[in-house]
Amino acid sequence: MKRLVGALAGLAGAALLAGAGPARASVTVIGGGMAEACSKAAIAGASDLRAEESCTQALDTEILSPRDRAGTLVNRGIMKLRRGDMEAALADFNFAARFQPDLAEIYVNRGAALIGEHKYAAGLADVNRGLALGVEEPAKAYYNRAIADEGLDDVKGAYLDYQKAVQLSPDWAAPKQQLTRFHVIQRE
Repeated sequence: MKRLVGALAGLAGAALLAGAGPARASVTVIGGGMAEACSKAAIAGASDLRAEESCTQALDTEILSPRDRAGTLVNRGIMKLRRGDMEAALADFNFAARFQPDLAEIYVNRGAALIGEHKYAAGLADVNRGLALGVEEPAKAYYNRAIADEGLDDVKGAYLDYQKAVQLSPDWAAPKQQLTRFHVIQRE
């Protein structure tokens, strides 16, 4: 039986606000087979149909625990998200939630898809849920939340969330770059 280990790095995607793209968190599935191949492809940043097919084959042919099935759906959804197929990605994330409703990466990625569709309030709610559930890479969740904040005209919230992303992942360039767009004025 395959075992889910945790979430690993996602990549920034399509441009949304001033070059910002949502971050995605892949789910690691180990134990061999197509589900593991799907996991490795998602972690490596794949978005091609061939890599996606490994996920579909795993879902169609392998005996997966509910957690591994959800993880494989998340990984396939991430590949769709990277190609800009938001509707299909959302379908995978929604289906994953039916198998493992407490998997934080479902909500961070679904939030990224909603943010990509400019549905900032709904995306923000999902990202917050992912944070509350304990996402493996919270820096990516804070980055996504900052994009949603900006979309909702919450400039202070966006600034603070980009700062938190930098604090949690100091070597990650994307939130640092976003912070260069802000000018802080102290009021007396």
